[in-house]
Amino acid sequence: MSMFCFQCQETAKGTGCTLRGVCGKTDEVANLQDLLLYVLKGISIYNIKLKDANPGNKKADKFIIEGLFSTITNVNFDKNYFAEKIKEGLALRDELRDELTKAGINLDKDLHDAAVWQGESLEDLEKKAALVGVLRTDNEDIRSLRELLTYGVKGMAAYAEHAMVLGYESDEVNSFMQKALVATLDDSLTADDLFALVIDAGKYGVEVMALLDKANTSTYGNPEITKVNIGVRSNPGILISGHDLKDMEELLKQTEGTGVDVYTHGEMLPANYYPAFKKYSHFVGNYGNAWWKQDKEFESFNGPVLMTTNCLIPPKDSYKDRVYTTGVVGFPGLKHIPEREDGKAKDFSEIIEHAKRCAPPTEIEKGEIVGGFAHNAVLSLADKVVEAVKAGKIKKFVVMAGCDGRMKSREYYTEFAGKLPEDTVILTAGCAKYRYNKLNLGDIGGIPRVLDAGQCNDSYSLAVIALKLKEVFGLDDVNKLPIVYNIAWYEQKAVIVLLALLYLGVKNIHLGPTLPAFLSPGVADVLVKKFGIGSITNADNDINIFMA
Repeated sequence: MSMFCFQCQETAKGTGCTLRGVCGKTDEVANLQDLLLYVLKGISIYNIKLKDANPGNKKADKFIIEGLFSTITNVNFDKNYFAEKIKEGLALRDELRDELTKAGINLDKDLHDAAVWQGESLEDLEKKAALVGVLRTDNEDIRSLRELLTYGVKGMAAYAEHAMVLGYESDEVNSFMQKALVATLDDSLTADDLFALVIDAGKYGVEVMALLDKANTSTYGNPEITKVNIGVRSNPGILISGHDLKDMEELLKQTEGTGVDVYTHGEMLPANYYPAFKKYSHFVGNYGNAWWKQDKEFESFNGPVLMTTNCLIPPKDSYKDRVYTTGVVGFPGLKHIPEREDGKAKDFSEIIEHAKRCAPPTEIEKGEIVGGFAHNAVLSLADKVVEAVKAGKIKKFVVMAGCDGRMKSREYYTEFAGKLPEDTVILTAGCAKYRYNKLNLGDIGGIPRVLDAGQCNDSYSLAVIALKLKEVFGLDDVNKLPIVYNIAWYEQKAVIVLLALLYLGVKNIHLGPTLPAFLSPGVADVLVKKFGIGSITNADNDINIFMA
């Protein structure tokens, strides 16, 4: 095999991609991503020692966060990007070693190869990359736990990066990520040791999502219950996708008064819920659906598209010249908008001028969808919700957060939502909602039956809501609430959300459309016995199980 990757739900044959990623990444990119991860572990070895003596190296913290984020599914497909990042990482690693030496901090005599390996040419990198991937760990259960921990840390890094852009950081979260990376190199750790670290990852997952929630709401206000337009206007437009609200803010400011409208796509939909963005009259609403439909929706949009984070798929030639990337996103041949410098905003002038030359978006649907049910909004309705539960009008809350994807089996979630009894309410976050957020499911006493909290990171809101309801009802266990969990997953940000829920003690989560390929039978068995993790079957059967 020329590569091995099984970090996403759609991995080939449900076991692993070995020739080319189902996501579209080449074997060269996959292997260089593995090597970048290896270099990040070497950097972490040194930075942990620095953190023991002082706050560590902030440059290293940032590099590790961005490096991890760049290896998440559907973020960056550019071989040259990873080759350069690896070289930058090696230089940074050596800089940290020198910093330790100058500080008189002793280094271990037998440092791991990740801390000492050197390479210069692309050939050096590619040779090393073939040796440091997933399969370097022979023991299946140890490999499974190392990868589960790694993917949780990747998801954590994505949320840490979003918060960092807004000026919010956590030394505790950064330290844990680096500790976890180094732990995956330690052959003395047992399966029990690694499992404990996996649950610790859930703890820091809760912390990083709380940090991002604070960053977003402090900067842009608490999300409000909002009717979002899904139609189009007659002006040319820019479509912004991904998750980065700072990019959203700067794009809206720079497009004001230009005659160019702005639309959200995919996971950027929840930007419509923030009060800070509602003042812009050229912010039209949302265009399209989940990430995997972009090959058709980017085509029909007609104008340029800005990809701010993950969820990019290899663009078709017919619209490739209209796709711009920024941040850690990359794809060969696409225009890239550079990072901010000296505290200034990113320069979106090129994409704005491009938009002016384009036709307005082709309308693909009309109407409105309702969202903005983050914890602040839902808790303001707490009395109404509690009254409906006590009166028997709401029998169950069904958490259907997570990711959408291409597999036909995901039609299950549309069927499941449509067949739920009328006395149930769906709590959702992430792009999984696109399977049912346009269904006419009605409301219960004015409470919509689909409550969308926002992006995947806003799954934190669902946890806050559950814990508040536990308090209101005077329960001693969150699992005694009338809440069940039927969660869809696709990539590594969903992994940290799952680990966060496990840390909070949530049990009997059903995960689909398939269980992760990186869970060995032994690890899966532990998760089933300890937490009641289950898989989905069919809509009718699962509804009977959940409603029992």
